[in-house]
Amino acid sequence: MSKNSFESRSVLWAATLGVVLTMTGCDNGITAQLGGGESEEPPPVPVETMQPSRGDVFAVYSGTASLETDQEAVVIAKVGGEVTKLLVEEGDRVSAGDLLAQLDGDRLKLEMQRSLANVRKLEQEYNRNLELHEKGLVSAGAFEGIKYELDSLRAAYNLARLELSYTQIVAPISGIISERMIKVGNTISISDPAFRITDMDPLLAYLFVPEKEFRNLSPGQPAQMTVDAIADHEFAAEILRISPVVDPATGTFKVTLAVEDGANLLKPGMFGRFRIVYDSRPDALLVPRLAIIEDESEKSVFIVEDGKARRQRVVTGYSRGDSVEVVQGLVGGESIVTIGQTGLKDGATVNVITLEKTGG
Repeated sequence: MSKNSFESRSVLWAATLGVVLTMTGCDNGITAQLGGGESEEPPPVPVETMQPSRGDVFAVYSGTASLETDQEAVVIAKVGGEVTKLLVEEGDRVSAGDLLAQLDGDRLKLEMQRSLANVRKLEQEYNRNLELHEKGLVSAGAFEGIKYELDSLRAAYNLARLELSYTQIVAPISGIISERMIKVGNTISISDPAFRITDMDPLLAYLFVPEKEFRNLSPGQPAQMTVDAIADHEFAAEILRISPVVDPATGTFKVTLAVEDGANLLKPGMFGRFRIVYDSRPDALLVPRLAIIEDESEKSVFIVEDGKARRQRVVTGYSRGDSVEVVQGLVGGESIVTIGQTGLKDGATVNVITLEKTGG
């Protein structure tokens, strides 16, 4: 090989090496700017966890309705006359048959006495004719005429006595005087209203319940009621009856409830909020409601195991306040993510900030 040829190849290798070194230097600079050739692991996601608890849960139907009275009667005058005496006032409790007011009955009393006198007079004549009839001295037709006339006078006397009794206005039902419409000295006519009596024991409420709840409710089931006017008190109630038909227009059926109110705190027209418990499950497994992640097809929670988050599908049941029953998917004792689960991915590294257990 000639000297000129060797020098030419040396120049070519030097040029090639320079290019390689230049490219290597550029690559090292880019790698340094990108933070090295190896990717770093994402930082742990901070979460809070809580263990499931145990407690009783209940299936409840809730509804609202206004309170109504079971019975109500408007007491009317059966005879006309002047009101001479009032014995009750609005708010008084009365029993069926109690005297409420007295009307002037002088005229009716005199008519009754006159009818009684006519009856007694004809009774004497009847007795005399009875002896003569038995002896055959009075014809059968004449005797029968006296007998029929006596029956008529007795009926007139009974009618006069009945009308006199109507001057005493009495309560047809037991309850409370909710309205008084007459005053002493008023002259009232037949059929004029005098009092309104309301029977508030029990008070009733009518709930119109969706048909899907038809199998869950039955007569005799207990219920609880609250009213806004007495917010610190809960009243016991009970299902009295259930309509056997569903209204096709609304898809609901009528449930009648009776409300107990021994202290007479409730009034007709109050707005009641009802809770009917129709099923219960003791010692159920409960998790906080906010721990449940709901997708279109399933519900799930995140469980922390060895610093990693694992998504676990669950099946929920009844609710109790801020807790939800889990019927499938958990056994108890797991650490359930309650805060920080939004956007959390299955398998992500987590940093547990607090670890608590619910109080049941």
